Amino acid sequence: MKRRVIAVYGGAAVVLAGLITAIPVAANAGSADPGSSNSAAGKLRWTDCATKDYPDLECSKVKVPLDHDKPDGKKITIALSRVEHTADKSQGPLLVNPGGPGGSGLSLAGFVAKSLPKKVASQYDVIGFDPRGVGKSEPALDCKPGHFDPVRPDSVPGSKKDELANVKRAKDFALACGKKHGKLLRHINTVNAVKDMDRIRTALGAKKINYFGYSYGTYLGAVYSKLFPDHVRRAVLDSIVDPDGVWYDDNIGQDYAFEGRQKAFTAWVAKHDADYKLGKDPAVVEKAWYKMRAAVAKKPAGGKVGASELEDTFIPGGYFNGYWPDLAAAFAAFVNDKDTAPLVDAYKSMGAVDAEGDNGYSIYTSVQCRDADWPRDWGTWHRDTETVYKKAPFMAWNNAWYNAPCAFWPVGSQKPLDVSNAKLPPVLLFQATEDAATPYEGGVNMHRKLRDSRLVVEKGGGNHGITLGGNKCLDDHLADYLATGKVPKGKSSGDADATCEKLPDPKPLTPEAAKSAVPAPYGSETAGSGSAELHRLVGNRG
Repeated sequence: MKRRVIAVYGGAAVVLAGLITAIPVAANAGSADPGSSNSAAGKLRWTDCATKDYPDLECSKVKVPLDHDKPDGKKITIALSRVEHTADKSQGPLLVNPGGPGGSGLSLAGFVAKSLPKKVASQYDVIGFDPRGVGKSEPALDCKPGHFDPVRPDSVPGSKKDELANVKRAKDFALACGKKHGKLLRHINTVNAVKDMDRIRTALGAKKINYFGYSYGTYLGAVYSKLFPDHVRRAVLDSIVDPDGVWYDDNIGQDYAFEGRQKAFTAWVAKHDADYKLGKDPAVVEKAWYKMRAAVAKKPAGGKVGASELEDTFIPGGYFNGYWPDLAAAFAAFVNDKDTAPLVDAYKSMGAVDAEGDNGYSIYTSVQCRDADWPRDWGTWHRDTETVYKKAPFMAWNNAWYNAPCAFWPVGSQKPLDVSNAKLPPVLLFQATEDAATPYEGGVNMHRKLRDSRLVVEKGGGNHGITLGGNKCLDDHLADYLATGKVPKGKSSGDADATCEKLPDPKPLTPEAAKSAVPAPYGSETAGSGSAELHRLVGNRG
């Protein structure tokens, strides 16, 4: 799950031991599927859509049924991207997904192809796609543009009247979505998205696909594997959704986990008190943060950053500690110098929603509200959120309002699939122990449900999306698996089949960078541990 810097609100060089096996296309994944009405290989027409970062990217589109129970009925369009294999022999298509629900996967294909070792990437057609309703797929959902325009009401209700005002905002969004997209909403869900994926497989002319998903993309991959186990060749799931918690319980689990990540941030700030001068005791730093929150609730910084926007700005720090230096610099400027400009800039960089974010949030709610049952009685939400807030105040109410449209969703909910699976080849799983967006227990649960899967654990790591982020130990496991199908032998400790140490925490900004008017969370200096480019694509808030 992810929320992409509130836009949806939730990815090194690798040394191989020369063990790269090239498999003929016809022998594994490249042959047309004769059982499909859309089976001709090469049916897709690819056009150049290269960017500066991804010069080999090509794009195409495939039509799929809006209702898969009516294959000859109304069609919608799924946008695709590709970096084509360059090796003499191909291991077939590698579909990639950055998460969400609501994340665009078009650029991720370029990132994955660029970040894998060349000998591995060259053997795959790396395929990105925008799931139905997302980005360049048609139609693209946008329920209520400007839903997150500042300044919003404080997420923490100060009175019953305040709470009812936020309830109305959530209900209005749900009603607007039903009014604008009523005929589409019943067809926007994970099951239909994976059926679209199988149509993509057919259009590619492949008997089987390889799959690589982050965050919500891990659930997408697990559901695909459940419905189409014979069509899965290899699968990698990174930062894993707990399939037994979709989606209400998983969101509550996030609240407690993000409390831990926020405390890790304040501890890091306290450790670097010489740079930030906010206190040497994490409790003192935390108190200063809540004092800042109270101040912007009363008088929004720059007229744009109120209490809710402040939370939106700092929540990404729970996804990726490479953001901590910029967040700490903005925090310090506000507290020590009464300077609001860095905080406003940080919000624009990490918290503000644009048109893409409006689309992402519309899909996020559409999928999650349709996938599984949510309480329809607001009293249940209120009681549960109050219980969480007493122990984990940082994100409790903010997260509740983010998901609150599901209490009023205009179409009914379905029952989630049991993704337990004994029919797959070995699946490779990656999970950080301190991941807040998809807590560790979810990875362990998925590991138990997928027979013969292997779990690689980043011990002590707190980032969300950990492979292709600069940890050589993790990336070696990934590259070896994609090259040869090789997985770790078995349990090394506890639930893990293999463990990797986390990367070091980031360092504070240099004085020169700290004076910059515009934070650069995606820049090399502030990326800290891991890849900022990966977290720009995979996003934050899930």
